[in-house]
Amino acid sequence: MSGHALVIGEALIDAVTRADGSTSEHVGGSPANVAFGLARLGRDAELLTWFGDDARGAAVRAHLEGAGVTLAAGSDAAPSTSVAAATLDATGAATYDFDLTWDLSAAATPRANPIAVHTGSIAAVLDPGADRVMQAVTAARDTATVTYDPNARPSLMGAPGEARERVEALIAQADVVKVSDEDIAWLTEGAPVDEVASSWVESGPALVVVTRGGDGASAFVTGGVRVDVPAQRVAVVDTVGAGDSFMSGLIDGLWGANLLGADRREALRSVDAATVSAVLDRCVRIGAITVSRAGANPPTAAELDALP
Repeated sequence: MSGHALVIGEALIDAVTRADGSTSEHVGGSPANVAFGLARLGRDAELLTWFGDDARGAAVRAHLEGAGVTLAAGSDAAPSTSVAAATLDATGAATYDFDLTWDLSAAATPRANPIAVHTGSIAAVLDPGADRVMQAVTAARDTATVTYDPNARPSLMGAPGEARERVEALIAQADVVKVSDEDIAWLTEGAPVDEVASSWVESGPALVVVTRGGDGASAFVTGGVRVDVPAQRVAVVDTVGAGDSFMSGLIDGLWGANLLGADRREALRSVDAATVSAVLDRCVRIGAITVSRAGANPPTAAELDALP
């Protein structure tokens, strides 16, 4: 299946401090990681983002273009490149503190007619850019499958109830939602995860996928179908970018199953459990490889295909 995917959202620098006190900088930002992961899997991915024409912005550009990601014209119009300070605990789990702004240039010009448009995380809720993201996503439904990952960042998103209002507005526009159980717990202040995911499917998406860390993932599909897959056991180095690589795999898997594009919307809504299970199994493998090494470093298609 040909075509390209447009990813809309933040690209920034992750300044990582590990439990042993060592530090490093990596290019990050959830949407940027998704675009990077798609390119690693051999897909034509374009990123519409907001970073500065500075040294860190040059690192962002080199990292993404080096993987084959196309940067939409106007993506480098920010006054400076944003930074997320990630602190890893002894298990590799990350907490974040942010120094960033988010917007989209009115002069930005991504390519027309993508078959998939993805957004999520900070870009979908942080003013002033969030309204532009919603406009772009709404317009994209004419040609594209819309995918969304709330990827909650509590320190930036305000009160859970306020964030949930924006999140659920985007969910209603999306065809596919990927969300962690921790994000649902925060957004809903402890409501049962499965009940929330089922209610989100009823609000519009064809597919809601809940990731559960070491407990695998569950998909909730239109018509009441549920698919559960186990996690793969690996030695975790860190969890930075793991959910984003899973999201890349989800888009890639639906792409391979010929389920992307507005003209495939009804086919996606009637997807069978076997197809969903195969896609999720591959996503879990992608996530496992990512957490087994430092930084947001998802596998290439060749690495994935080489696994037994």
